[in-house]
Amino acid sequence: MGDTGSPARPIAPLRGIRVLDTSDGLPGAYCAKLLGDAGADVVRVEPVDGDPLRRWRWGADAPSGEDGALYRYLRHGHRCVPSGDLDRWRREAHLVVVGGPTTSPDPERLAAWRRDDPALVIAAATVYGLDGPWAGRPGTEFTAQAESGGLSIRGGPERPPIQAGGRIVDWVTGAYAAVGALAAVRRALGTGEGELVDVSVHDIANLTCTVFNDLFQSLAGRPPFDPALPSRQFETPSIEPTSDGYVGFNTNTRDQFDAFLVLIERPDLLGDDEWASLATRVARRVEWNEIVRAWTTQHTTAEIVDAAALLRIPVAPVSDPTQVASLDQAVERGVFGPDPTGTFLMPRRPWRIDGQDPPPPRPAPLAGEHAGGDWTTDEPAAPTRPRPRPAELPLVGLKVLDLTAWWAGPSSTALLAGLGADVVHVESTRRLDGMRLTGGAFAALPQWWERSAFFLQANANKRDLTLDLDDERGRALALRLVEWADVVVDNFTPRVLESFGLDWDVVHATNPAAVLVRMPAFGLSGPWRDRPGFAQTMEQVTGLAWVTGHPDDQPRIQRGPCDPNGGVHAAFATLVALAHRDRTGEGCLVEAPMFEAALNVAAEPVLEWSAYGHVVERDGNRGPEGSPQNLYACAGTERWLALAVVTDDQWQALTAVMGRDDLAADPALATSAGRRAAHDRIDAEVASWAAGVDRDAAVEALVAAGVPAGRSVDPRASSDHPQYVHRGTFEHSEHPVAGTHPVMGLPFRYAGVERWIRTPAPLLGQHSREILVDQLGLDPHTFEELEADGVTGTWPQGMPR
Repeated sequence: MGDTGSPARPIAPLRGIRVLDTSDGLPGAYCAKLLGDAGADVVRVEPVDGDPLRRWRWGADAPSGEDGALYRYLRHGHRCVPSGDLDRWRREAHLVVVGGPTTSPDPERLAAWRRDDPALVIAAATVYGLDGPWAGRPGTEFTAQAESGGLSIRGGPERPPIQAGGRIVDWVTGAYAAVGALAAVRRALGTGEGELVDVSVHDIANLTCTVFNDLFQSLAGRPPFDPALPSRQFETPSIEPTSDGYVGFNTNTRDQFDAFLVLIERPDLLGDDEWASLATRVARRVEWNEIVRAWTTQHTTAEIVDAAALLRIPVAPVSDPTQVASLDQAVERGVFGPDPTGTFLMPRRPWRIDGQDPPPPRPAPLAGEHAGGDWTTDEPAAPTRPRPRPAELPLVGLKVLDLTAWWAGPSSTALLAGLGADVVHVESTRRLDGMRLTGGAFAALPQWWERSAFFLQANANKRDLTLDLDDERGRALALRLVEWADVVVDNFTPRVLESFGLDWDVVHATNPAAVLVRMPAFGLSGPWRDRPGFAQTMEQVTGLAWVTGHPDDQPRIQRGPCDPNGGVHAAFATLVALAHRDRTGEGCLVEAPMFEAALNVAAEPVLEWSAYGHVVERDGNRGPEGSPQNLYACAGTERWLALAVVTDDQWQALTAVMGRDDLAADPALATSAGRRAAHDRIDAEVASWAAGVDRDAAVEALVAAGVPAGRSVDPRASSDHPQYVHRGTFEHSEHPVAGTHPVMGLPFRYAGVERWIRTPAPLLGQHSREILVDQLGLDPHTFEELEADGVTGTWPQGMPR
């Protein structure tokens, strides 16, 4: 930081890493943005007819003569060269980003690039992946949500299911591409071995939007289900009306639900196991809503938030795009700032190292602005240490102490474990990882806490250690693991780690080379610092819920994406921090709040509001790209056709499949703007046609004609999808208690990796003796004393054996 009072040099750990972005669409651009924000030199190769994002506005074209706000947000600080310069720049790049919704990379060309430069890393972000029966299939983020099973879980059974709004899966795909690519670059710098990183929107949609329905179904023994009976539902309590707007709750635990009953002044319901069951509240939702809303509608949102926060109930105001940037926590922490032109607000990068904010953003480039230039770096990319051997996973040799729980934190360390790190997950026999408790549906089975789909998914490849950190002996052993670790990760509210005596000062004094990654919901400072928060909370407060739902209904949560989104951004920040340590030799403190990760992927509605005064609203299954875009009921029950027409040619192809020459010839429908204006009319025409056709036959006819189309797949059987089967998206993992089930590996593929899951999620305390006795050298008799005292163990305290 320096001691002269002069500004510190901006932390840019990826200085010297050269990224060439040839992609089209949102995922590749966001991947490049994340890398550029960490200091990489990003050069955009612009197509001959221009980058479509330059002209992009939500559902319209940017004002004539200026680049759109989204383009400027994603491209700030990058350089831009014409496509004719591609090969010259590619030969000196460490990483090339390719692919997109309209571009299917040529496998032979990618193979030639890799032969030409074996150290090159290529990251390809496409809708369905680079190979398999659906590779190159026309699609969009909307059809990927449908085909993943992630669309059909959302909504009430009496209406069509609804997409997760805001193009959330495209954004999160870009973040996963950045993690897969940066880990591969890290290895390439040490070994000279490059990689092909293949990430698909379809894979990410299943991971982030299905809440693991398929794995739950497998754990239950695959009982038969009627696909005509929808599995979708609303969580409750969730978003509730107030006297002046909406407020969002989340009650993942019984303690939180009991506190909620106290909040709404219904202590008479405490101890009522029936109402405590979500299944009961869903089945009797009219009665339940009357109970809740009789109280919430008598109070303002602010009053309810303050009261709920005191009871430690995860709570948030439900924000629209005009409110997000003025939230107390965002203002106090300086999350939003002006773009370089001063014409709109944009969030800063969602991580900080040693408390340092990023420098002011530099302008986005003009078309071809840097033609004829060359790579310019002030120093070479730093080598990695320890260096993996060729053909090893990128993070082999990295040691991670995982103090996380629930989904966001464990999903972050799961990425590190999958990529080869030795991750020790710490929990307590007195206080289990909360995600184990979601296995309560199997309470009649032995060791039901080992049967949670969430835990099995987010903890593969890890070792499990139980330690009571409230006991000084447990804390002392945790400090010995801090000495061992390269990285320590936690995702509790800040006060928890501090109460254990394991804050940054202690970690740094114990191991000056360790990186401490902290993932509190709202950050380490600000008025919301000590509030708990889950994915639902982030969706409620950042505007993602505001843009999800039917237009005549209230906002609805997206049911999951913000947990893995927080995890993937924290994993990216960890890799960035390791690059910083490689340069400096010193450990560092990383702050990666879920709130700011969510704000980064929910940025577009804020950009639209601050740049153009346009409030993005929820619009059911319509979207900013397609016109028409919607879900249409085909012959039968729950047979939904997902359709997204993005180009004029696709519109003509759709009308041909429908046999509607009159629509094809209508000049009012010849352009996207015209079709958008007539969306209600077109929906009626398509719905009338779809009602009389077989869905699967319609999808195949449309796809053969080049129209993005798909089925709304039932998430309970999504692992059978032919594209997932071909790609090995789900790996059969053999667990000693839960049995063998399809579990998703990492949500991207490496050309050099056949499968990601090497060991299943661990049993409670499975590796405690191995870690404490064999690794740390603890005396076996002392270990047995700790077991007898409950400081460690393999069985939850209070559970009958």
